Amino acid sequence: MTNTPYPQSYYAASAKPAPARPPLQEQLETDVCIIGAGYTGLSSALFLLEHGFSVTVLEAARVGFGASGRNGGQIVNSYSRDIDVIEKTVGASQAQLLGDMAFEGGRIIRDRVARYNIECDLKDGGIFAALTAKQMDHLQAQKRLWERYGNTQLELLDQQRIRASVNCEQYIGGLLDMSGGHIHPLNLALGEAAAVESLGGRIFEQSAALRIDRGANPVVHTASGQVRAKFVIVAGNAYLGNLVPELAAKSMPCGTQVITTAPLSDELARSLLPQDYCVEDCNYLLDYYRLSADKRLIFGGGVVYGARDPANIEAIVRPKMLKSFPQLKDVKIDYAWTGNFLLTLSRLPQVGRLGDNIYYSQGCSGHGVTYTHLAGKVLAEALRGQAERFDAFAGLPHYPFPGGQLLRTPLTALGAWYYSLRDKFGV
Repeated sequence: MTNTPYPQSYYAASAKPAPARPPLQEQLETDVCIIGAGYTGLSSALFLLEHGFSVTVLEAARVGFGASGRNGGQIVNSYSRDIDVIEKTVGASQAQLLGDMAFEGGRIIRDRVARYNIECDLKDGGIFAALTAKQMDHLQAQKRLWERYGNTQLELLDQQRIRASVNCEQYIGGLLDMSGGHIHPLNLALGEAAAVESLGGRIFEQSAALRIDRGANPVVHTASGQVRAKFVIVAGNAYLGNLVPELAAKSMPCGTQVITTAPLSDELARSLLPQDYCVEDCNYLLDYYRLSADKRLIFGGGVVYGARDPANIEAIVRPKMLKSFPQLKDVKIDYAWTGNFLLTLSRLPQVGRLGDNIYYSQGCSGHGVTYTHLAGKVLAEALRGQAERFDAFAGLPHYPFPGGQLLRTPLTALGAWYYSLRDKFGV
């Protein structure tokens, strides 16, 4: 049986101790079988267990192995396409429902951390940093939009104010969201998994779902066991493979790269990010960074369409870091890794059901940390018969990538190149 370890990331090296959970080697019956022990699966499991369902979670590798344990660790609100785009696409009533949920994921994370005493280095405050006047105009409009949907923890930063929070000469201003923030993402996943088990849920690692027998009581098969359930939740996202073929055509795995410096002196760390906020810029292919609890700079950027693993991650990301912080030119890089997220053409999540009892959520398109926690709540509501919010997501239109499986990667990369040129020249 395959034993897939965590990638060699800073998060894996600094994770809290966690048990290695055994693979499934029996036949089980449960109310809900969840495929994937990332944030979507773990959030769904917690909400369902809190409402009396029995839950079994199958994970192909380890808890948080995928994007949930490899991401930049930033609590970023809303969706990858903002609410104004949704309003133009689906109309006022559906957009109102989705807008009302846009800031709920961060609240769910904070509730989980407090309720289950999860140690994941939670810090409040995230900055969207503008490099051009056009981006600053966008942030002003975003502040007005988000306030209309209830986020009142926002503050526009002029050039002087942003320099007091981020020691980077590229930025002309920004937007501070105090309902954003950052966490150690793998420790959050491990803490949520422990909470699932404290409520009686069962998690099996190294237990890839190989086949789903659909029907009135679907059966999920692994290499050494099977789970018969009333409902199945498919939460594999970019690591699902071809288990559910109809979910593959309208999404594409993409890789993002992250590096982590050696620990910085207190003085140097404080000089880079005096308020310890996380930061992402407003470019289409954005850079994002923050300080870890032990004063390392965690810096991510770039996208590899089609999710290939680059040969030299440090060579891709380090120049981006030095462009923001040239004062780090002599600092050693201790860790470099890549992780996959799932991109949709609309940049909005795909949510739905197959038949009467197989539910799915995927395609966070880069805003997964908050959305996945919301998705767990929405999926649990649907299984309890409260489907209004689920239906608001399920009603979003989705289209296949142009060019089909063969051409979707080069065509998407070409589009990203076009938008990156617009960022560069401020048009």
